[in-house]
Amino acid sequence: MKRGNRTGKAKGTFPRFYGRHAVIAALANPDRVVRKIWGTREALNALDLPPVLPIVYADGADLGRMVPSDAPHQGIVAEVEPLDDIWLGDVLEAGQDDGPGHGRPVLVLDQVTDPHNVGAILRSAAAFDALCIVTQDRHAPPESGVLARAASGALEIVPWVRVVNLARALDEIAEAGYWRIGLDGEADTTLGEAIGTSRVALVLGAEGEGLRHNSMAHCDILAKLPISPRMESLNVSNAAAIALYAAASR
Repeated sequence: MKRGNRTGKAKGTFPRFYGRHAVIAALANPDRVVRKIWGTREALNALDLPPVLPIVYADGADLGRMVPSDAPHQGIVAEVEPLDDIWLGDVLEAGQDDGPGHGRPVLVLDQVTDPHNVGAILRSAAAFDALCIVTQDRHAPPESGVLARAASGALEIVPWVRVVNLARALDEIAEAGYWRIGLDGEADTTLGEAIGTSRVALVLGAEGEGLRHNSMAHCDILAKLPISPRMESLNVSNAAAIALYAAASR
């Protein structure tokens, strides 16, 4: 799969991942460069580390100062290089190989910027075998320890496509044969009624603001999740998980 330099990758800055799931997944990803690793002797001795990887033994207090306050580092921290870009056309082409049937869903996030939410969405995308997630580069969080921790290893599994223009990306997704469903709590149609039998792209907006009008205009249909009127809305990561389940269980 073609890769290129990520638009939002800052020169000379490297995220630090922490926690066993995030670090072990990064080590297992052939596309990920792990630059250095710190950890307790117990944590590091339990891993099969490459002999060329620089390691530093540290105690829990030292590790705690390397991560956000009260973050559960589990005795291990790794400095990594951000993954290179993945091109949308390449991912969509790979999705054509899914064969007959529904195919794997595409998940499009419109200005979802909270790293906890994006990490949780990546985790659900991995669980329900989504083809990829798509975000607008300047309205999405960078790779970070917080995001990797929330993703619990899924950051290394699910292709994350960052695009410059989300509307153009939605057009490209439609040209590849995907039915674009925008989730909107004010829609008249439920997701179950809208989902159909074609390949689907599920488009979700940020909490509170929801989908932008231009993103709605580039969807084929708007649909809502049939939640109780006692609750105004769901957290975007919960909504994504439910929508992915609906797509997977057709």
